Amino acid sequence: MAKATLTISSKNYSSWSLRGWLLTRFSGLEFDEIVIAPDDPSARAEILLLSSSILVPCLRHEGATVWDTLAIGEYLNDLMPDAGLLPSERIPRAHCRSICGEIHSGFATLRSSLPVNIKGHFPGFKIWSRAQADIDRVCAIWSDCLEKSGGPFLFGHRSMADAMYAPVVTRFVTYDVQLGPTLAAYAKRVLALPEMQEWIEAARQEPAEIEELEVEY
Repeated sequence: MAKATLTISSKNYSSWSLRGWLLTRFSGLEFDEIVIAPDDPSARAEILLLSSSILVPCLRHEGATVWDTLAIGEYLNDLMPDAGLLPSERIPRAHCRSICGEIHSGFATLRSSLPVNIKGHFPGFKIWSRAQADIDRVCAIWSDCLEKSGGPFLFGHRSMADAMYAPVVTRFVTYDVQLGPTLAAYAKRVLALPEMQEWIEAARQEPAEIEELEVEY
């Protein structure tokens, strides 16, 4: 099987890059990283939420070019079905796809009010009501999944859903979002994944080339 490439942007700031990278790592597909410089116009537009179309991350493999995180996840599930990116049973699989679609297309206020910044930490950060509504919905999704699956991850074993919600976990840490014991334990399990630890360490080593995130609301 030919080695793939995955184009990503900032490991400190890019939620989409983290999702695509985790999906690819979870799948077991070997790949080389291609990192776009932070001052690249497409990378900056993606990070600052100014792009109408997200083309990063982008997976290239054996003639296929896949640039949307959900499409990357589905492609990898087809390619590596034994990796378990999607649950094997029909109803949990439909549920997993639904919550992945929800985080992919929704939660605009959460994205803009609490942008990913892995190196940052803001204790006591003021969270406005619209962002709190998004947080409450995420917590409801996590609680429902963990109750149905029994954990330790959203669908029992780690899956596409955990990769899609991993950037939200980092947001909750950065902005000191308080969680109940069950959800806090889930967030810690996500952060403790070897792949997450590798990403976080690389993010911490990333040069501070994007000096200010002036996100448009």
